[in-house]
This record gives sequence, structure tokens and C-alpha cells, in this order.
Amino acid sequence: MQAVAVPSGVRPAAARVAALAPYRLAVRRTAQRSSSACSSSTKRLQCHAVAAPDAPSAVNSKPLVAPGQGQQQVTVVYKFGGSSVASAERMMEVADIVCSFPEHLPCVVLSAMGKTTNLLLQAGDEALRTPPADIGSLAPLRAIKDLHRETASKLGVDGATVEEVETLLTQLQQLLVGISIMQDLTPRAKDSLVSFGERLSTRLFAAYLCARGVPAKQYDAYQIGVTTNDNFVNAEVNYELTLPAVRESLTFGPGQQRHLPIVTGFLGRGLQTGAITTLGRGGSDLTCTLLGAALGLPEVQVWKDVDGVLTADPRVVETARPVDQLTFEEATELAFFGATVLHPLAMQPAAECGVNVRVKNSYNRKAPGTQIKNERDMADCLVTSIVMKSNVTLVDISSTRMLGQYGFLAKVFDVFEKNKISVDVVATSEVSVSLTLDPAKCLWERDLITEELDTLMTGFEGIAKAQYRRGMAIISLICNVQRTSTILERTFRVLNREDVTVQMMSQGASKTNIALIVNDTEAKTALRALHVEFFGSA
Repeated sequence: MQAVAVPSGVRPAAARVAALAPYRLAVRRTAQRSSSACSSSTKRLQCHAVAAPDAPSAVNSKPLVAPGQGQQQVTVVYKFGGSSVASAERMMEVADIVCSFPEHLPCVVLSAMGKTTNLLLQAGDEALRTPPADIGSLAPLRAIKDLHRETASKLGVDGATVEEVETLLTQLQQLLVGISIMQDLTPRAKDSLVSFGERLSTRLFAAYLCARGVPAKQYDAYQIGVTTNDNFVNAEVNYELTLPAVRESLTFGPGQQRHLPIVTGFLGRGLQTGAITTLGRGGSDLTCTLLGAALGLPEVQVWKDVDGVLTADPRVVETARPVDQLTFEEATELAFFGATVLHPLAMQPAAECGVNVRVKNSYNRKAPGTQIKNERDMADCLVTSIVMKSNVTLVDISSTRMLGQYGFLAKVFDVFEKNKISVDVVATSEVSVSLTLDPAKCLWERDLITEELDTLMTGFEGIAKAQYRRGMAIISLICNVQRTSTILERTFRVLNREDVTVQMMSQGASKTNIALIVNDTEAKTALRALHVEFFGSA
């Protein structure tokens, strides 16, 4: 049986590659120069930084030391996720982190605070069932208002920012009233709805930095040139338009006051409609790497709540430890097959432009984290990490025709295309194919329901016999496949000892991944045992 691994969601993108090409050279040039140098040919857009007030009123009144003094341009992009800025106290900690690396002049990308995005989506759903006059009493809306008002108070931001926050909160309530009146939550309205999270968090954070003596300015990503198609809730970036526009917007002109740009993650503007769009799952990470590529930086840093990329999920394997280095190919496989540290789409502009990505821990700033780059020495590498993807559906399809019938696979995948269902892992022979179905790519989609799977099976009538099994899991070994024989020998010895049955195996197109499909009930046992085998018990 010939097996191939298909990382779904990665489509040919010649236009994107062509648009990124000039920025690869820019990154190489930047890496060869001092980080304070800037290209004389770069167009500059004047903008006015928010100056730090003379008398900060924040809780921590001792001024922070502005980083990057003496730098002429942004030297690194930091991205902080929702858990890192979940409260006023966490925002204060992030501000301290940002200012603790004086050698860098950073651009900072932020997600919404804590669970704000989920609350916004919940508010939108509840608005459909709530009279317009009662929208103000929605629990999710009240929670959002309370969180951001309390945060503004604790951070001691200036009056203008408080007014701006109140204006946004009023606009949010008005949007929810409109949803209630229209009895419709369109994808376009949903994007506008969830955008309030990042728009609020970045304004509060920029104002706090200013209150602590650090010049900073808030930017909405769509205002500095992040342009997408109009596929709302899962928009794709137009790199050809976005990269030069962002580079121009975030390049300081002669005599312009240096400041920290604070940019909304996750957001863009539709090319045709001009409306706010969102970049789907992992969108804030994509914003970070996108800005790094546009500015020609050697590295961007994505700050999470773990010490980088780990050898396994620490919630399942307590002895999981950080991985020092990964290639983009390895990191992409990790993300597709279960790891949640960095989304594959976020790595595309970085990989194309040669921008390294470092994943760091906002709760442990001194940890070196994991560096992700195009190439690394694999000579001593056996297994890099083991990941698990649960709740997977396995589909077995066999041809009803005799051997030698051409076009069988084409007909099979045409059925998936018509049903708009993506495929994860594939193993094929001449007359049969087994595959797993990929979970939702987008933040607001959900798992397939039984009726949809039954409809999919109906689509194979006259072509093949098909059946599906739910409750499966993928165990993926991100490894050096040049040493496959050793890896598989040890793997199957462990699984046999643990009485774990492999339902399907795939190794082919990927040069870094061996995928095993097992019953969901056996997956955690298999993961723990394999981790001990390849990484030890301590």
C-alpha cells in the first residue's frame, strides 16, 4: 500500500510566492546590517506618536524605560495572545516584558483580552434571541464592558482613551441591537463584532505604555494596509498589496519621534467591500509574521503561556519539555496534527521571506523558547515531538470496479470537494483509500454532524463502497524520516506492549511526519508510552 500525508488547507499560491519574493531579499539585507539601519529607498509615512504624559496616573507610577533607544526603525515584532493580556495585571506584566529588552525597538501585536472573542460571539448569538430594548442586559456584553472599564481604571489611562473605549463599547451595543432587529448575524457582521476585542485591548495597552513614560501609538491593522479578500470570518491576505503598504506605514521618517507601534492582530480590510475582515484561526500570529516580513526583520517573537514548542502536550504528558529548534516544515506538521502553539498559515510569510519565528513564554521571559527557521541540522535528530489530534473521523473507501480502472482517486476527492470537506491523512492502494477528515479551519466552524457524514457517504454511491468510523485519533511523530526503520521498530514495539492497535499508518509526501491512527480511547496511553520511549521519563 502506498501512503501519502496530505496537510490540508495548504493550497498552491503562486501569486503569494511572487508577492513575497522581494521581501526575502529585504530580510537577508536586514540581517546583514545593524538592526538600526534602514533602507534609503524605503518610502516613509509620517505619523504622530502618542507622547508620554508628564504625570502618569497608572497604578504602577514608576516610569518604565522605553526600549530601543538609539534605534532608527522597528527591530522586532512581539505578539501576545489573549491569555497574556487577560487582565490589567497581565497587561502591566506584558508592558514590563516589552521594556525588558532594551536593545530592541519593538512593534507589538495583541489579541483580545482573555475570553473576549468568545464573549463577543456569544453576545451575537444571544442578540438573535433578545429584543432590541434588552440588548444592554446581555450577560456577555456586561462582562465585556466590566472587564474593559475595570482595566482602564486599573491601568490609569488618560481621559481621551477612556472616552475612546466608551465610544467603542457604545458602538458594540449598537451593532448587537442591529443584529437583534435584523434577526441575522451575517459573516460580515460577525467580523465587525469580534473586531472590538482587539480594537479595545490595543488602545488600552498603548495608553498604559504612555502613562508609564513609554511613547506608543495604537494602530488598527486595516488602517496600516493589511488587505484581504472578502471571505469574511476566514479572509486571505493579499500579500502584493499588504506588504508594501505595511512597510511604508511602520517605517519612521526623518525627524519623526520613535514610538512603539501597538497593532491589532487578527484583522484586515476587504479589498472589494472595504469592510473589516478577520484572518481566521491563528490570525493574530499571522499578523505578527506578516509585519515581520513586510519590515524585513530577521526574527519575530510569538509570546504564549508555555516555554516554546514542547515534545508533547503538557496536559497529557507531564514530562514534556521544550524543543530548541524546528524547521518551518516541522512546525507546520505539528500544527496540522494537533499542536496549538502556532498556526500553519502564520508561518507562510515568515518561511517565504526567511524571517525566523521564536516562540516564548510570557510567564517565563528568560526561557529561550523555540526558534523556528527554514533549515536546521538533523544529523542527531530522531524524534522531535509527538502530537495527538483527537475526535477524528476515519473514512474507508473501496472501488466497486475491477483493478486498473483509472480516475478512481479523482472521483473520490471530487466527492469531498462537492461537500466542502477537507482531508487530513491519506493512505491509498489501486482500489481503496483510507483517510481522515480535517477539523474546521475557521474559528466559527464546528465538527461535522452525523447527517453531513451520511450525506458524504451517499455521494460515493455508484463509485465506491464507503463507511466511516468516529472516535479515532491521530498520533503524529514529527521526526527524521531518514531513520524510519529505527523509529517504526521502536514505535510498534511500544504499542504492542501497551496493546494499542494501529488502524492506519501514513508516511509519504511529508519528510518529517509519521502518522498513526488509533482509537481515541487508546490515544493518551499511546502518547505517554511513546514519549517515554523517545524522550525518557524525566
